[in-house]
Amino acid sequence: MPQIKIPAVYVRGGTSKGVIFKLSDLPERAQSAGEARDKLLLRVLGSPDPYKQQIDGLGNASSSTSKALILSKSTQPEHDVDYLFGQVAIDKPFVDWSGNCGNMTAAVGAFAIAQGIVDKEKIPENGICTVRIWQKNIGKTIIAHVPIQNGEVLETGDFELDGVTFPAAEVVIEFLDPADGEGAMFPTGNVVDLLDIPDIGQIPATLINSGIPTVFVNAADIGYTGTELQADINGDPEKLAFFEKIRAYGALKMGLIANLDEAQTRQHTPKVAFVAPAQSYTASSGKMVEKQEIDLLVRAFSMGKLHHAMMGTASVAIATAAAVPNTLVNLAAGGGEREAVRFGHPSGTLRVGAAVAQQPNGEWTATKAVMSRSARVIMEGWVRVPDDCF
Repeated sequence: MPQIKIPAVYVRGGTSKGVIFKLSDLPERAQSAGEARDKLLLRVLGSPDPYKQQIDGLGNASSSTSKALILSKSTQPEHDVDYLFGQVAIDKPFVDWSGNCGNMTAAVGAFAIAQGIVDKEKIPENGICTVRIWQKNIGKTIIAHVPIQNGEVLETGDFELDGVTFPAAEVVIEFLDPADGEGAMFPTGNVVDLLDIPDIGQIPATLINSGIPTVFVNAADIGYTGTELQADINGDPEKLAFFEKIRAYGALKMGLIANLDEAQTRQHTPKVAFVAPAQSYTASSGKMVEKQEIDLLVRAFSMGKLHHAMMGTASVAIATAAAVPNTLVNLAAGGGEREAVRFGHPSGTLRVGAAVAQQPNGEWTATKAVMSRSARVIMEGWVRVPDDCF
């Protein structure tokens, strides 16, 4: 069969990379959810690849670079663009649609402006274009503040983001009502629970549903320091299995799965992370992160591996949990009331903020979380796939 060409843009968003499509540019059989769409995205990224390299596609063999976005003019009132995210597995024939990607969110507004999805009258000649995004995976509103110069998206600038080599233009992102889905922010009703895990024991955990469902545990409780880098964990199958077991039992406790076997088919959510009080460490770039620069340490896993920096959605979870007194994240940061924290991750540091409130019934809610990211188009044109691959 011949290859077909599909218009696509290859973009860095935050500390991730992915392929963005306009819904209307996809072949008709892939314009709706289902097997054809999943197979198409798998082939574009080069999955499933038993070698785990994605050589025959645009993926770069990590969860941070095996991502696909589908955008269209919004069907929601007072929104500009609908954003659907797919996390493409590397060695399995699977696309996970269960959550958002916060890092790639940074690229959504810019793409929507450049591709004519945002109405022209909304775009200033110079200044900031406010793009209202409807995140279809979780049914939430995100607002992106995209810099504009001479009527076009400004991508270059001096904003530095640890985990990204070169500076770029800053994009401020607001996640409104960031609890993922319609459930409570703390699904169990507790800010700290005990996970009873066979062969591991009882581990205190904060189970939060904000930005993306996340299981937070203390580094000290599981024999870690919070200063670990990817090389300390990702090459050890036993360590990875240990964290996957915590993630699975956390998912069960949160009600995200009905039995432990389902965790394998829901790899994108929840995330699992461990936290520790601030201390100095050397980031993966060789840069020294000093204790006084940060409030706490956080290490998080994405698709079964320790992330090289921090997922954007997990950053929302960190910001929200830090703002609620007595969560493990809040206590690691020193406790008390907090509107923002700067945390250390394997590539450096990141500042995030959140606004929370406790309701009369004792439940916590978050009105928004805010962070800065950047985005840059790397390549645009067409991606080619065999016509019979989907």
